[in-house]
Amino acid sequence: MTQDLLELLGSGLPVVAAPMSGGPTTPALVLAAVEAGSGGSLAGGYKTAQAMADEIAEVRSSTERFGVNLFSPNPEPVDPAAYAAYRELLLPLAATYGVELPATPVEDDDAWRDKVDVLVEAAPPLVSFTFGLPEPAAAAELRSAGCTLVQTVTSAAEALQSEQAGMDALIVQSPDAGGHWGTFTPARPPERLRLPDLVRAVRSATDLPVMAVGGIGTRADVAAALHAGAQAVAVGTLLLLATEAGTNAAHRAGFDGERGDPVTTAAFSGRPASGLPNAFLAAYDGRGPLGYPALHHLTTPIRRAAVARANPEHVNLWAGAGHRHASALPAGEILRGLAP
Repeated sequence: MTQDLLELLGSGLPVVAAPMSGGPTTPALVLAAVEAGSGGSLAGGYKTAQAMADEIAEVRSSTERFGVNLFSPNPEPVDPAAYAAYRELLLPLAATYGVELPATPVEDDDAWRDKVDVLVEAAPPLVSFTFGLPEPAAAAELRSAGCTLVQTVTSAAEALQSEQAGMDALIVQSPDAGGHWGTFTPARPPERLRLPDLVRAVRSATDLPVMAVGGIGTRADVAAALHAGAQAVAVGTLLLLATEAGTNAAHRAGFDGERGDPVTTAAFSGRPASGLPNAFLAAYDGRGPLGYPALHHLTTPIRRAAVARANPEHVNLWAGAGHRHASALPAGEILRGLAP
């Protein structure tokens, strides 16, 4: 099976669009990347299996070269008492929006089995995983369907685990990436390395092909990652304001003005993730427990209500270190401008 990641995505550029769950990655964004001579992956996280299937069908109507990303079930169980205490802290804010918060932790797997079934049938060229390794049975099904399996890793140790599990390639994600850190062990995150250094560390541990992601802001950043040994670079944060992105109005508004550097927080989801500072983080960062997906479901009603009001102060403003370079341009123009 081919392990040329750019060929799998049909990209003539070494820069492709990363999958961003929660709305920013749309079929239109992926297709705009394809039209520009690049490529991209759909984000399967936080949507129903049917919605994911519909997006796959939309992209496939124009191209056979694309990827799909899934969140592998790798829960961080929440302490019930700590959950209750954090919920109590959030109740006054919830009341200002008129929303109810789950009284007991919601522990689900993001419809994992249903989504695997969709992908086995659809057989996209590339399927990537975030948060942990897929169970062997699901990986075997997807491989038998003809999918190349790509694992998101945040350390050389995770890269070795992925190689031993039979993954075909790696997405090497630095902590400078926006959104969730894909570490297998959120309670014990790995060393924080800049992307080129992390790529070198992974390449010294395994010969699997590497796609690099995290902290990309300029053409020089792309070149540095490629020089370190990456076969390709994926960008997410720089596409958040793109014309074709589905980024909500609250998130877009959060890019206005100077908020400072992104911070790594578990306050929104119970898992380490990188976003821009806002009122929610000022009030609650560091006050809640680890616990994914329980805290994701706990804060969702507040975040949805804030999105409905286009209020950036109470939503997760996911963004990486390159956020100051994000611009409201067509995705293709952004991607072409990053190619060395």
